[in-house]
Amino acid sequence: MSDKKQFWTLRYIIINATYFAVYSGIHAYSSVFLLEKGFSNTLIGITLALANILSVIFQPLVAGLIDKQGKLTNRNVSMASTALLLIGSILLLIIKNGIVAIFIIFALIYMVQMVYQPIITAMYFEYEAAGCHIYYGLARGLGSAGFAVTSVFTGMAIGKFGVSILMILDIIFLTIALIVLFFFKKPAVKASEPAKDEVAHNNLFSFIKTYPGFMLFVLGAVCFFFAHNAINDYMIQIITPLGGTEAQMGTAVFIAAILELPTMALIDKVMKKISCRNLLLIAGAAFLIKTLLMLIAPNMAVVYISQAMQMFAYAVFIPVSAYFVNQTMKRLDQVKGQAYVNVSITLGGVFSSLVCGRLLDIKGPNFMLTVSLVVTTIGLAIAFIALKVLGKNEEKRS
Repeated sequence: MSDKKQFWTLRYIIINATYFAVYSGIHAYSSVFLLEKGFSNTLIGITLALANILSVIFQPLVAGLIDKQGKLTNRNVSMASTALLLIGSILLLIIKNGIVAIFIIFALIYMVQMVYQPIITAMYFEYEAAGCHIYYGLARGLGSAGFAVTSVFTGMAIGKFGVSILMILDIIFLTIALIVLFFFKKPAVKASEPAKDEVAHNNLFSFIKTYPGFMLFVLGAVCFFFAHNAINDYMIQIITPLGGTEAQMGTAVFIAAILELPTMALIDKVMKKISCRNLLLIAGAAFLIKTLLMLIAPNMAVVYISQAMQMFAYAVFIPVSAYFVNQTMKRLDQVKGQAYVNVSITLGGVFSSLVCGRLLDIKGPNFMLTVSLVVTTIGLAIAFIALKVLGKNEEKRS
């Protein structure tokens, strides 16, 4: 690896690692933080559902503004988002009481972070096109590793210092991220002009008409992440009947997160052998197998095996879907494409939150996992049609 590539990659690694370290604090420990602030479980659900719904609305809107190639660049939006997260974290550290204020601030920073996520990915492709060569898979994999390590460390820190440590850690990570982003400037090279007949499809219906295969794939991905989020959100309810404990839950979460690193780090080499379309179908099949194993698990050993499928499911889906967008879409639509991938993840989480809690109350974890398995199977069928039939036509047009 050349010194220049190492330099660009190192800074991009820091951007990813700090993002997902903060993601751990805002997302993984959201219930812990909000419960300490006096929120009921119902109010926590409303807060997170509202934040997710807002992010679904704002992700394509912000992406559309960036795709217009004006002053609102990926880097500028990343810096603004990081600054907003930093201000929000400071306010949440200062405000000790006041549920309404905490509700508004937490929902907003949760939403901002979701909107910001696809922009990090789009920034990689923008910089790569400008000659700033970066090992994306390695950087994204270390982002997941940062999430895994931070989650474990944060859990111990909360036990020792209290819930306020969450915002203190977020402030530290966000400050580092803002400094790195400030100096993460693309070389001054003349950007290639879009083709004269190229237009940005900022209207949803225009986008669907232009990329029907991709948008059908997004629908399939919503189904994948319905099951993915059901397992993540209700892990303790799933493993308790098997004799699992909170400590074993922590182990299961760590296994899934840390195994993302080797897959993502090697994904560039894998894509030279297997097409993006086929890899996305492999990821969908892995989501299906993961859910099936969780459903039939007789003990924690099989739960751990199910979690290990993360290296073929989520760890393949995330980087490969990013490359798939870049390959199949015109330049003026690529940031929106990344946003719609993230929207699929978010919507999967929203539907899972709304449905799976009720399924658990009515029929228990096995029924919830059975429904998740059926939904994932439907998603895999949809993805097959989208990627194998419609996707090829889109690649020919791009």
